[in-house]
Amino acid sequence: MIKITKENFKEEVVDCKEPVLIDFWASWCGPCNMLSPIIGEIDSEVSGVKVGKVNVDEEQELARQFGIMSIPTLVVVKDGTVVDTSVGVVSKEKILSMLGK
Repeated sequence: MIKITKENFKEEVVDCKEPVLIDFWASWCGPCNMLSPIIGEIDSEVSGVKVGKVNVDEEQELARQFGIMSIPTLVVVKDGTVVDTSVGVVSKEKILSMLGK
């Protein structure tokens, strides 16, 4: 799992050839902490997908760019384009379906 920042965003997300699952989160967010183990499982179990996390407190510019109003928010980016989003705690199955898995 990679930490996505505004400095590495183009390289890690925009230029990535595989789908990217981005978890917008914060350390103080209870639901984010509930979702985190599921994101970790997807990172270790699903091939052909890059998983990254954006800490909204540290990366406010990226959060604004994506219009993040609530966390956790999951965003799937393919070929530099947002193809799916989800707000709140969701099941592993829902995340996998967002990724087309």
